[in-house]
Amino acid sequence: MHENEIRLRENSYPGRGIVIGKTPDGKNLVQVYWIMGRSENSRNRIFVREGDSVKTKAYIESKMTDPSLVIYYPMRTLGNNHIITNGDQTDTIADFLAENKTFEEALLTRQFEPDQPNCTPRISGIIYFDAVHPSFSLSILKTVNNNDKIQNKEFYTYDEFENGIGKCIHTYMGDGNPLPSFDAHPYTVTLENDIGATAEKYWSLLNTDNRVSLLVKFIDAATGAFDIRIINRFN
Repeated sequence: MHENEIRLRENSYPGRGIVIGKTPDGKNLVQVYWIMGRSENSRNRIFVREGDSVKTKAYIESKMTDPSLVIYYPMRTLGNNHIITNGDQTDTIADFLAENKTFEEALLTRQFEPDQPNCTPRISGIIYFDAVHPSFSLSILKTVNNNDKIQNKEFYTYDEFENGIGKCIHTYMGDGNPLPSFDAHPYTVTLENDIGATAEKYWSLLNTDNRVSLLVKFIDAATGAFDIRIINRFN
């Protein structure tokens, strides 16, 4: 796990990332999400909380040139379903769940982002809260070798949480032109008992030049009550 965290720290551009897991003391289920940026348009963003959700927002509105792939809800809460993604598929998942359909059914209607030649993967996660037996899933929708004619849709379902352990995916393996899509299974990382410590831990693992914003959600494993912590590069 620590070797995985070292690789993340040494990766100058993992892109956007998701971690889902449970605190070491077993008291909270955890979601972490971060965004990074190389262009001025991508870096000109902050996270803002809207009720039970979080939205990306332009830090300086006049400098936002193309909001299509950078303004969205990365986090939404729908009853006992806690959704986290890197794009507007958050809304697709929420809409499908509201119709008693599944996370997987929703994402089978979507594909990677239309930002050729990068074809950025869409990464998504969900926690199904249950005080007795919570579970979670992760997904990545991507190409094969940046070939936009080939779609690869991967789903990972976890019936159990392990105390102190998170599963991590992100959009890129590293920097490049085009950017190489994440080409691995979700890997294991560690979590902290405190929401602030968890936020600071993952913020510190991200490249200081390219990190933009990060959020952490702690869900009380007994009650389902939750707290959200946000770190923005620009405040």
